[in-house]
Formats: sequence, C-alpha cells, structure tokens
Amino acid sequence: MCGIVGAIAERNVTPILLEGLRRLEYRGYDSAGIVTLDQRDQRLHRTRTVGKVQALAERLRREPVRGSLGIAHTRWATHGEPSERNAHPHVSNDSVAVVHNGIIENYRELKEELIAAGYRFESDTDTEVVAHLIDQRMRETGDLLAAMQQAVARLIGAYSLGVICRDDPERLIAARAGSPLVLGIGIEEHFIASDVFALAPVTQTFVFLEEGDLADVRRESFTLYDREGQVVERPLSYAGQMAGAVGKGGYRHFMLKEIFEQPAVVAETLEGRVHQGRLLEDGFGPEAPTLFEQVQGVHIIACGTSYHAGLVARYWLENLGVPCAVEVASEYRYRRGVTPPGTLFVSISQSGETADTLAALRAARERGYLSTLAICNVAESSLVRESALTLLTRAGREVGVASTKAFTTQLVALRLLALMLGRRRGLSEQAEAALVRDLELLPRALEEALQLDGAIERLAEHFAEKHHALFLGRGPQYPIAMEGALKLKEISYIHAEAYPAGELKHGPLALVDADMPVVCVLPKDDLLEKVLSNLQEVRARGGELFLFADREVDTHLSGVSTHVLSLGAVPESIAPIVFAVPLQLLAYHAAVLKGTDVDQPRNLAKSVTVE
Repeated sequence: MCGIVGAIAERNVTPILLEGLRRLEYRGYDSAGIVTLDQRDQRLHRTRTVGKVQALAERLRREPVRGSLGIAHTRWATHGEPSERNAHPHVSNDSVAVVHNGIIENYRELKEELIAAGYRFESDTDTEVVAHLIDQRMRETGDLLAAMQQAVARLIGAYSLGVICRDDPERLIAARAGSPLVLGIGIEEHFIASDVFALAPVTQTFVFLEEGDLADVRRESFTLYDREGQVVERPLSYAGQMAGAVGKGGYRHFMLKEIFEQPAVVAETLEGRVHQGRLLEDGFGPEAPTLFEQVQGVHIIACGTSYHAGLVARYWLENLGVPCAVEVASEYRYRRGVTPPGTLFVSISQSGETADTLAALRAARERGYLSTLAICNVAESSLVRESALTLLTRAGREVGVASTKAFTTQLVALRLLALMLGRRRGLSEQAEAALVRDLELLPRALEEALQLDGAIERLAEHFAEKHHALFLGRGPQYPIAMEGALKLKEISYIHAEAYPAGELKHGPLALVDADMPVVCVLPKDDLLEKVLSNLQEVRARGGELFLFADREVDTHLSGVSTHVLSLGAVPESIAPIVFAVPLQLLAYHAAVLKGTDVDQPRNLAKSVTVE
C-alpha cells in the first residue's frame, strides 16, 4: 500500500519528491525516505525517517539534499517493523537505489542466494533483495535497463518499482506488476508515482503503465516495454482538475469535510443518470441496455466498506427480483465457485487498485460470467480499465482513510443498478418513477441528517471512555450497522461489533451491560416493531441505547439510559444511505474526543494494494 514517487529533470527534484510524498501519505505513513543523485559529486544521498512525511520534511530542512534525479517513498509496513533501517529507499553498494510498493513473495529464496553471493542485508524488508539483485545484474551487464529486466524476471509477487543508479545518472527505471504506477510527462522532465494526484503540481499529462510494463525514463523521452521486452505504446491521459490540490476547506479534518460533502457528491453521482423521475440508461454506457437484458443474476465482490455497500445492494436487488450474491474479494479469489448462467460480475472499489478486488476480477474472466461491471471512483484506475462496463461514482478525491463519501456514492450507484435491472424484472413505470424521485430527494435528506452534527458531537461524549460498542440493524440496515461499527473501530480504536438485531439472543446479549453502548438505526419500515422488541431486551439487561430514528417513529423508549436523535422523514428506498451519515458523525466525534489521528488512523492505509 506504500506510495512511491520519482523524478528526472534539469532542476532540483527534492521539493517535487517531498510534495509527492505528502500527496501519497494516505497510502501509508509508518516511515518515509528520499534518495537523490547529486551531479556535483555523483553520489547517492539518502535520508529516511520513522513516522509521517512531516518528519522527513523537518530532517531535510536541517540536512538538505539536492539532485536532478531522485526517488522517494512513504511506507505502510509489511515485512519488517516501522524503523529507519526498514524505511525505503533501499540502497545496494552505494550504487543502486530502489523504492517499492507491493510484496515480493519469493524474497527469502532470493535473499539466501544473494547472501551466498556476498551481499549484506541491513533491513528486514522484502524490498532490499530487489536492490541487491539489480546491483548484481548491473555489475554483470553494465546497463541499468538490462539489469532491471533481468531482475524483475526473477520476482514473484506484486510490485511497482522505481530505480536509479549512480553509474547511470541519466535514467530512471520503473516497473509495474500488480501495483499501480503512472508516468507523468513534462517538458524535458518526467516523473513516476503511485497515482496522478502525487504529480498534479508538475503535470496534467500521464501514461498509465499496464500489467508487466517497464519504463525507461529520461529527461527528454521515455520508452515502454511489455513483459516480453517488446517496445509498446500506451495512450496519453489528461487528468485536468480531477487531480488538483485538495484542502480541508476550513474543516478540522478531511474526514469531516468529506462527510459534509456528501449531499453535493451524491447529486453529482445522479447527474445525467436520472431526470424528472426517469432513470437514464445511457449513464451505464451504450452497450449496457442490451447486456442488461441478458442478466439473470449478480455477483458482487468487494472489500471493507465497499463490501458493506454490496451487502445493502443485495437487499435492493433481491427485492426487485434479481438474484444476488455478495462476497469478500480475498475469499472469492481462493474459492472454487460455481457461476450460474447469465451472471453479471460487479466489483466495487473506491480506488480501483485494491489488490484482492483486482485479482478477483481477473479470476472472474475464467469463470464464465456474462460480463463485468466496475463501480469505482477513479476513472484512470486498473479496475476501470480492466472491466467491460463502468459506473463512476464521482465522489471526488477522498483523503481520509476511513471512507465516507465514497461509501454513500457507491450506494447510489448500486441503487441505480438495481433499478436498471429491476426494470427488466417487471418493475412498473410508475413504481420506477417513484423510486427515482426518492433518489432525487436524497441530497436534501443528507443535508437534514448533517444538521444533527452538534447533537451527535454531544452524544459522542458518552463514548470517550468506552472500550466496546454494539451496533444493531435489520434488513438493509444491518450492513449499515456493520459500516457504523467499522468506522468506530477504524478511527477511535473502540472495539465495535455489528449484529442483526434478531440475533441478540444467540450470543451478543451476554455482552450487554452499562459499559457497552448499543447503537441502532430505526427507519420506518416493515421490520421496525421487531427491532423495537429487540431493543427492549437490551433495556431489560441494563444496556445504554443510542438510537437514530425516523421522526415518524415512536420508539416507546425513554429514560436516562436511552438517547434518541430524530432524522427527517426518510423514504424507505434511500433510508440505508441517509442513516449511514449519523453513524459516520458519531465515529468521527468519538475519535476526536479520544485524541486519535482521525485522517490517518494507526496501522491503516487508504488504498490496499497488497494482499
């Protein structure tokens, strides 16, 4: 999940690399480092620090380095604890420097081979073997490109690599296999990075490396090679404003800003896809209507928050007569499943670079699916490029590690998909129009939910000293409870579990006491009375209740141990999307009170690009 950036130019690249790292910090922040080749002494100069990029920036202010060629890295630790010696870049014989995102699965075998050849290892990482392997091949070939080609041929696993060499100062070599990598094109200068956002200050023109590609990058030009070593061309992409700078806009944290952006980004998701109570099919692509006529069922694959969105969609699809299965990507890819005829494979990812989801998509091609559809927020991502159909969520850049606006826009996209397929399962024109009108009301409903922010902030004070919490829901609100529990544990470090409310008596009720808050959402739906009965069971055992209810719901619950906040009257079809918002705010304010790093919680990264 690490972030890498590299540059070759006439000017000093250190500021470019440092700004790139700041923009990539969402990918990991256990340590950071930079190495530059200074043409004045023809030496590699490396600086590394533990912790966030700011620590590296402070070190560089005290001990500046410069050079017109350099690579840099911000780390999410896999092999080896977060420490300076395990921080990238890794250097071999003061000659070859490497930055790496991914996992080298055969590093132990390679390490033993290199130790036998006389190489000394300074770190516990899998990456150091790459540096030594390239150095070994460089000594044999005298050419960095050939050395790189021979080295990557030995690697098993996922990687994006940036490599520079003291003895070849006019060249930056990059390679991609399983992890994202983009080449930025400037005027007599070129760059590499894990995503386009890292390079937004210096270029808006990019080439996305494809699986197995290797790039030989110089100041004036670049050459791309495929996995067979043949010269290839890849199309140019122009990022425009999408890759532009992102600020907090006066909010204390990116997460809070992104929570409050949800009415606007949901409206953007709907733009051009619904109009005056009608669902517009063109939003799915010109070939989608014909394909959807053949769909007999849907198989949704995702991870984390995106998986929860898929679970909500299962209720929607099945309610409209469309069979649906939902599975965690990391399990799907290692299971021999049976694909029913006419099944549409749907993958969901904010980044479009989630390793397990990408691997699942690639496996799906061999399993007889009708077609593939990606629901994603990043148009340039691998998931989008490798799927037959795409529905972009248009959430804009999400910086906070805990996903918020990406989740709600995924739900909107899935609602559109459900209605599209429901149309082919007998959903009447009148019923469809009513459901589309509900979607058109959604931005306003989200704005009303956000007005509870102050009340939720006060409510969160009850969580400041808690260590456990239980979230309950039924029907499509059960996955929302799962998402609420995930948000709380992600950023506040409070252990939280989610259960279907009807399962209380099958175990969780044993945990309920005055020190374990119970959180539940209460829309006005067919399961309301059953959920209220379940909550009475909690009350009878001394549990403290935190309820978010539709204003038309009478909970019949009161007292010092019951806290009720009322939302506006919310149509049942969009209730899961609206009720997700107060749970996001609850997690946020609890985390602030506990003093955690809200935007960059410990041990996590935004984009999970390793297995």
